Amino acid sequence: MIADSLAGKRIAVTGSTGFLGTALVEKLLRSVPDCELVLLVRPTRRYSVERRVNREILRNDAFNLLRAQWGSEFEQRCEKRIQVVAGDVSQDGLGLSDADNETFTSCDVIIHSAATVSFDNPLDTSIEINLLGPNRIIEALHATNRTPHLVSVSTCYVAGNRRGDAREEFLAGTPFQVDVSWRGEVEAARRTRSDLDARSREPDRLSGFRKEAREELGAAGLPMLAAKTEQRRQIWVNDQMVEAGRSRATSLGWPDVYTYSKALGETALIELHGNVPVTVIRPSIIESAWSDPAPGWIRGFRMAEPLIVSFAKGELNTFPGFPEGILDVIPVDMVASAIIAAAANGPQPEPEVFQIASGSSNPLLFKVLLDTAMEWFGENPVYNADGHPTAGTEWKYAGSQGLEEQLKRVVKAFDVAGKVINRLPIRGEKSFTSKFAERRRNLAQIQGYVEIYGAYGKCEALYGIDKTLELWDSLSDQDRAEFGFDPRVIDWHHYITEVHLPTVMIQARVKTTPEKKVGPSRKDRLTEAVLNEKREFAAFDLENTLIASNVVASYAWMATRHLDQQQRLRFTLKTLAQSPGLWRRDKRDRTDFLRFFYQRYKGAPVAQLEEAAAEMLSNLILTKSLPAGLRRVRAHRAAGHKTILITGALDIAVEPLRPMFDHIVAAEIAQKDGLL
Repeated sequence: MIADSLAGKRIAVTGSTGFLGTALVEKLLRSVPDCELVLLVRPTRRYSVERRVNREILRNDAFNLLRAQWGSEFEQRCEKRIQVVAGDVSQDGLGLSDADNETFTSCDVIIHSAATVSFDNPLDTSIEINLLGPNRIIEALHATNRTPHLVSVSTCYVAGNRRGDAREEFLAGTPFQVDVSWRGEVEAARRTRSDLDARSREPDRLSGFRKEAREELGAAGLPMLAAKTEQRRQIWVNDQMVEAGRSRATSLGWPDVYTYSKALGETALIELHGNVPVTVIRPSIIESAWSDPAPGWIRGFRMAEPLIVSFAKGELNTFPGFPEGILDVIPVDMVASAIIAAAANGPQPEPEVFQIASGSSNPLLFKVLLDTAMEWFGENPVYNADGHPTAGTEWKYAGSQGLEEQLKRVVKAFDVAGKVINRLPIRGEKSFTSKFAERRRNLAQIQGYVEIYGAYGKCEALYGIDKTLELWDSLSDQDRAEFGFDPRVIDWHHYITEVHLPTVMIQARVKTTPEKKVGPSRKDRLTEAVLNEKREFAAFDLENTLIASNVVASYAWMATRHLDQQQRLRFTLKTLAQSPGLWRRDKRDRTDFLRFFYQRYKGAPVAQLEEAAAEMLSNLILTKSLPAGLRRVRAHRAAGHKTILITGALDIAVEPLRPMFDHIVAAEIAQKDGLL
């Protein structure tokens, strides 16, 4: 009996805030009633580890069944059976205090499920967590001379890009072993980060980052420009590290940095484990629950969900793969149960490996998945914001290389067009190009899906589960009922249509009914929030918010109000000749742009300008005011909020607006003897 075998045991779990980790915690609490849990959780700047466990684990809907069973005793029972220690598997010594290290290493079983599961992580991030994480646990155990049963979660895809049988065996000593030093890979990853950081600080690159920042921000102050420049530098380093991880992994026969780092992590673990008994669990692609704690339970988006949602919206109709290809999916509750069964099976003299996968015993063909999904979305279409169903798409299978090249060309064309639009000397270009930008993001997202997940659609490995089925056959009927992990029982049509897709649509928050939402619109909700009586102040810009005018128009009005027609023409032609330089000033530094015009007021009589400003503003309010903006100001004042006008216009020019605002923040020019 699994529950009897683990009764009275203290079980440590890493990665408990993740998808699989949450399922493990819930299953252990509910189905192994006499065990105690020690959760190693990484603290954050915002939350303590105890707060994270409460917010991110115990409040999850995975615990709805336990809440119903335990009722008012839920919190008390959880507090009694769960102990939390602050640690981080990416740090040497696991980041544990002496007391927490004692608590963690003295457990009877350690289930290590902490990992960075992103397929496109920076090289060194994956190395530090996936490769060195298990090592650090072993080092902590050796340092305290403890030998608990270590159950380490890996992935079936450590097998790499092989075809055919991928058995439950470690890579070392097999034809699929890659002869590289894991220690050398660690050193190289860290060195790559250091080298890229140094390259990012070279003058030419810093100039490029500053140019990108200026293009993105336009006329911005120096602090914002400096912060954005540094952000662009860090993004560049990170992107280069992502590419380094992808390149290194594919050069050695793995599809991505995740599987590469997991494979090397297994190698290091087997080399270093010493007298610590080790069991490795390799799941395939983990997806929503088959039945436990509830059919369809899922946490966050896994590998398939972004593809499904994009397909449902009509954004994706092609992907690398073969109709007869196998998509090896396994429900999360089966993985959790297999891990617990392996832990209860007890440590063996030599490390052993169990694979929990469906492809070799109950394959889900790519064609079956797509045909079933198309059938389901035909009956349950996704609706757009206007209440219309999205048009159905016919799926096309594609080779990954050709599709990637096609997407790269399209995305590059969009980037060129975006740069051209960004250089257009028009105000409000962000609003003007919103749909363009959205389409560009969608294309980039699809390109990312193809690059990251394409290899999994074409995978031709069959992951053997002989040892897993032997473990299953050894269980009692009672254990089989409580800890189901036999993938042969999965009805894929039922799983796709009744379990997985309905949950994915809810998680994605897409509209699956034609009815319009009942209640206030998003615009009404935002307006209500803005005008809430608890709000203390409201700030407004002048230009194109309250009045459809700007500094240039104001200066032109002031400068030409007493000129005759011929003089006005000369003024206009002179200003037009200066416009390219003015545009460059505005793109480079808004302050410099404004200063150009303010300098032209030098020597002007203050009294005359005040009189002219009143006349100008009256004219603008009559001809170019924006009623919606003015109404909003009055609404805030009626609600008792302080109103603030923030503008680059001269204080003299906006002084007539003083009755509408509690405070006005505007440009000021020094005065002397009644002159500017």
